[in-house]
Amino acid sequence: MRFGTQVCGDPALGAAREWLVADGRGGYAMGTVSGLRTRRYHGLLVVAGDTPASRHVGLAALDPVVRLPGGRIVRLGVHEWADGVIAPQGHLLLEEFALVDGLPRWRWRIGATVLERTLAMRHGSSCVAVIDTLVAGGPVELSLEALCTWRDQHGERRAGDLPVREVAGGAVVADAYRLRGRLAGGGHPGTAPAGPPDTRPWAERAGDAVWAPDGTWLLNVHHRMEAERGYVPNEDLLLAGRFTATLAAPGDALETTAWAGDLGVEPPPAASIVAAERDRRRILTAGAVGATAELTLAADAFVVATATGPDVVAGYPWFGAWSRDTMTSYEGLFLTTGRLEQGRELLRAYAATLSEGMLANTADGGAVGYNTADATLWFLHAIDRHVRAADDDDLAAELVPALDEVLAAHLRGTRYGIKVDESDGLLVQGADGEALTWMDARVDGMGVTPRAGKAVDVNALWCNGLAALAGLRERAGQHSDDVRRRHAVTEAAFRRRFPAPGGHLFDVLDPDDAALRPNQLLAYSLPYAPMEPDPAVLHRITDALLTPLGPRSLDPADPAYRGVHGGTLRDRDLAYHQGTVWPWLIGPLGDARRRAGLPTREVLTGLLAHLSDFGLGAVSETADGDAPHRATGCPFQAWSVAETMRIHVTSTE
Repeated sequence: MRFGTQVCGDPALGAAREWLVADGRGGYAMGTVSGLRTRRYHGLLVVAGDTPASRHVGLAALDPVVRLPGGRIVRLGVHEWADGVIAPQGHLLLEEFALVDGLPRWRWRIGATVLERTLAMRHGSSCVAVIDTLVAGGPVELSLEALCTWRDQHGERRAGDLPVREVAGGAVVADAYRLRGRLAGGGHPGTAPAGPPDTRPWAERAGDAVWAPDGTWLLNVHHRMEAERGYVPNEDLLLAGRFTATLAAPGDALETTAWAGDLGVEPPPAASIVAAERDRRRILTAGAVGATAELTLAADAFVVATATGPDVVAGYPWFGAWSRDTMTSYEGLFLTTGRLEQGRELLRAYAATLSEGMLANTADGGAVGYNTADATLWFLHAIDRHVRAADDDDLAAELVPALDEVLAAHLRGTRYGIKVDESDGLLVQGADGEALTWMDARVDGMGVTPRAGKAVDVNALWCNGLAALAGLRERAGQHSDDVRRRHAVTEAAFRRRFPAPGGHLFDVLDPDDAALRPNQLLAYSLPYAPMEPDPAVLHRITDALLTPLGPRSLDPADPAYRGVHGGTLRDRDLAYHQGTVWPWLIGPLGDARRRAGLPTREVLTGLLAHLSDFGLGAVSETADGDAPHRATGCPFQAWSVAETMRIHVTSTE
C-alpha cells in the first residue's frame, strides 16, 4: 500500500488516512500518512496498563531535523496549532508513504538527500523502535526532537511538571518510559540502504547518539479530529530533548527505542526489533495475498495477551475488551486465522467469569457491567463454532455444565428482565433506561433504541444457541432431548410470529416494531437459523439497507433515519443506530446470501476498497448512512475486520 506526494502533501488527504502498529498487549503506535497528529490518541508509544482499556500516551512524536552539508536546516515534522497554522510542514517533502508488511515507512526527499523512517513495536511488550536511515546523499546531521507527555489516552496535559531525567544514551520521562538513541552503520538489519556500499566496520561506528535535554513546552498543539468530535482539541507537549548524530553515508541510521515496564532492562536494538516483527508478520501471512494478507495483519492487532490470558481489543484507539464484540468477532479473529489454541484458552477464561448465566459486557469504565442480552448468546455460538472447527469434544465436555447454567438462568430469569416467555419459548429482554442489544447507544441516561421485548436478533441467537447446546451435549456424550424439544418449540414460534406484513421480519415483538433494520439478517444467517432465506426478502432488505461499506442500521425511508454520524457525542449517539452503516453486518448478510444461493463476493467490493481509505489495511467501526458514506468511529474495529475477513475468505462469485 503506497501513497505519493498528492496524498502525503495534502493535509486533508494525508491526515485522513491512519496507520496502526499494535504491541500485542493493547498498546500501540498510531498516526497518519502525513505525520500530522490529528487525535489525542496518536503517538509513537501508547502504553496499555492492567487492561487494554487503561492506556497512557507517552512518546508523542520524534520530529526529524536535518542539517544539510551547506548548513541549511530542514524540519521534517508536522504539527497543527490552535490558530490553524500548520508548522513545520515536513509533509510537503514526503515523496512516499508505504505499508510494508503492515509496518509504516516514510521517505522524505530534499533534493539529492533522501531520509527513510521505519517503525515497529516489539510484539508482547510496550516498546517501539524507530529507525531513521540516510538512503541517498549526505553527509547530514540528523536531530530527533522527542515530544513527550504522560497522560491518560482520553485526556490532555497542559504545560507543567513532567520530570525528565537523563540516563545513559537518553532519558526517562515521568519514571514511566525510557528513550534511547543509537547511531548505526550501513547494511545493518531492518534498513534498505541505497548508493555505494559502505566498507567501514559497522561495530566501529555503532554507539550512543548525543542526547541534549531541552525542557521547552510546546503550547496548544491542535488535534483536528477531536475538534470535529466535540472534545477538547488542544494539548501541550514537552520537548524533552533531542538525539543528534551525523549520518555520513547512505545506510547510516539513527535508531531510537522507547519502552515502558522495567526501565532497567534494555530491549534489543531497534533494527533487531523491526526485523523480528517483519519476520513474524511474514509468517502470519504466509501463502496469503492481497486483501487476505491485509486482513490477516489487521486481525492480528486485536488479539492481545493480558494478565488473565488472551483477549480481544474491540477497537483502536479508544476501546478495550467488550465481550459482545469479542464473541461476535471470534470466528474471524481466531478460527479463520487458525488461532485455535489461543481461542480455546480465551473461551475457557470467559466461561469462568459467567455470573447468573451472563457474561459481563465490559469493564472499560472500571466497573464490571452486565448490560447485554446478546453477548452470552454470541459466546454460545463461538463455543459451538470452535468445537466443530477444532473437533474439540473435550472442550465441549468441559464447558457444557456452564452452558447448562446459562440455559437455566435464562429460563428462570436473570438481570435486566431477560427471561424466556414460556407461552411461546421466545426470549424477552428490557429494563427502564437500558439498551441491552448491540444497538446500545444511550443519551441522557436513556437508550436511543432500547428495543425492549422480543428482539429479532436476540431470538435468532436464542434459537441458534439452543440447537448449538444440544449438539454440544451430544458431543460430550450427554442426552439432549429436552433441549431439542425446547428448540423445536422456540423455532416454531419464531417462524409463526416474526414475519411482518411487508414481507420482512418484525424488529421487535411485544410490543411490535416493524422498522426495517438489519437485525433480522441473523434469522437467516446463523448456522441454526430459524428461517430459510428467501431471495426476494433478502433483495428487499439489501435494496433498502446495503451500502458499499455494509448495511445501514435503519431504512432511509423511516422518519427516524439519520444519515450523518457526526458532530458532538450526543449527535453521534443519536445517529449511531438510526441509519449509520455498520460494516460488521456484512457477515450476516454474506451468510444469508450464501444460504439463499446468491453470490457473496459482489457485496465486498466497497469494503475491500475501503482498506486504503481510513484505517489503513483495516475496516472502520461505522460510516455515514448517506453517500458517499464517510467512515466514522474507530478506524480499526475488531468485528468489522473479523466479519469482512470471514466472508472474504469464504466468498463465492
